[in-house]
Amino acid sequence: MAGITDGNFCKKLVPYGFDMVTLGGYNADKLTIAAGHKIIQRGRSEFDIKEEEIMSSIKKEAKMIKKSWNGMVSVNLRSVSPDPMIEISKITDIDVLEINAHCRQPEITDIGCGQGLLYETEKLYDFTKKIVDNAHSKVSVKIRANIENVDDIEVAKAVEEAGADYLHVDAMKPGYNHADLDVIKSIKENTNIFLIGNNSLRDLKSAREMISAGADGISIARAALKGNIPFDLSMI
Repeated sequence: MAGITDGNFCKKLVPYGFDMVTLGGYNADKLTIAAGHKIIQRGRSEFDIKEEEIMSSIKKEAKMIKKSWNGMVSVNLRSVSPDPMIEISKITDIDVLEINAHCRQPEITDIGCGQGLLYETEKLYDFTKKIVDNAHSKVSVKIRANIENVDDIEVAKAVEEAGADYLHVDAMKPGYNHADLDVIKSIKENTNIFLIGNNSLRDLKSAREMISAGADGISIARAALKGNIPFDLSMI
């Protein structure tokens, strides 16, 4: 949720029992920042941070959270090259760097970022491995499931083989208002990576179903937009 999940937003949610909160997504290099400007011009929310200020901005937001909470802080990033992500991983208060292979905005996918990474599994593997080998934090990769001409299992295996610590799956099911639990189950059966399930998690029932399908953890996005969640995480 670019343009929304900054330090202040995350701080509102930490009392609800989360183990980790995620800043971003941020555009981390010239090309993705330029793409972000185009997205803003057509009315979508987006973080608008200059390239030379992105490091200090994320450092400030992460520190704001860590100052009053000892949970994990993740940052979701989009970049054409792994190098800016590796640099951002050096921030002391960042525990997990998340590669955004999820964004479907055309301005981002047209430059090979976000969801665009999913069409070239070898490129995704190389991109992830370089970050894993050089990052100063743990590494997560967020993907979107059920994309035409993309093999979800092949993508998941590439992320695992590259050495990522987490695979964060938006189990989108086109045409439905609930998550595709079958894709979560399939990924779990074919990999050993820590699997975070996402999509349509709005109550205890949907959260429990995601865990039952094989997710090791869950992530909540739209249900938390008001700065709270409508159910008790400890009951999952």
